[in-house]
Amino acid sequence: MSISGRPQAPAMTNPRADRVREVARLAGRPARLKRGQFLAEGPQSVREALRLHALRGASGGQEVVTELFATGAALERNPDIAALADGPGLPTARLVTDEVLAEMSSTVTPQGLIAVCRFIDVSLESVLAARPKLLAVLVEVRDPGNAGTILRAADSAGADAVILTASSVDLYNPKAVRSTAGSLFHLPVVLGADRDELLAALREHYLTVLAADGYGDVDLDALQDESSARRLTGSGTAGTAGGAAGDRARLEEPTAWLFGNEAQGLPADLVEAAGHRVAVPIYGQAESLNVGTAATVCLYASARAQRRTPANSSPA
Repeated sequence: MSISGRPQAPAMTNPRADRVREVARLAGRPARLKRGQFLAEGPQSVREALRLHALRGASGGQEVVTELFATGAALERNPDIAALADGPGLPTARLVTDEVLAEMSSTVTPQGLIAVCRFIDVSLESVLAARPKLLAVLVEVRDPGNAGTILRAADSAGADAVILTASSVDLYNPKAVRSTAGSLFHLPVVLGADRDELLAALREHYLTVLAADGYGDVDLDALQDESSARRLTGSGTAGTAGGAAGDRARLEEPTAWLFGNEAQGLPADLVEAAGHRVAVPIYGQAESLNVGTAATVCLYASARAQRRTPANSSPA
């Protein structure tokens, strides 16, 4: 299948061609860093990459997708992707054989679509300048699956951005990209943030910092109950910047949630600096929650409180 109205180069049939190898190398971090590019694989990731590309193109922003490779069968199964690729300013899908696609792909069972994308992370300054109300901060989270789950949860909860500190997983890792299920292309992502500088910046921008901690002294259920009570009584939501110790956390205020490493959790000094340690209650016999699951619960608790409180706003 060719894309309507666009001239097509001959299908790529040699799995040992230099271009095939160059694309395949993007599965490795050295090649990604050198070229500033990564792979989006499968229909969902490729579809969202193309949509972001079109959105940026319409606003004069930098292109996202530089190359698109597809098998004829994959384009037949996904006519919407073929239509997206046929839009102005988008690269034509280069047809490839199943064997070529398999050599390019980092997965055992490729789905017939690969997009080569430019890095799309943004600066911390740009995120904070937009006066965010809800942020997810991953502190040394190293598992690609967990990072992707948290990013998807943040996207679903309507968070304004996701921030990864230094020593966290490379979010452009093919497994991490796949695990975001396209959400990587939906909201701003900051990579490699210095954790100490980050905390100071969050406070300066009037964000309450909540540390998700299984041993926290504040119960998430209690915070939700208090938020509901304030909404019903019409009490104010104004608080102090940064969530200083001794202040009661309020979910309806602009908030940055900190989520820690899978094995060690959050560093003790960071938990202390955050000011609020919030635990997700466990009613059954499980020892703990996976960090991705805990993040989903916490982010939705904040999102619900903020959306049910019209008066919620950041200080000027």
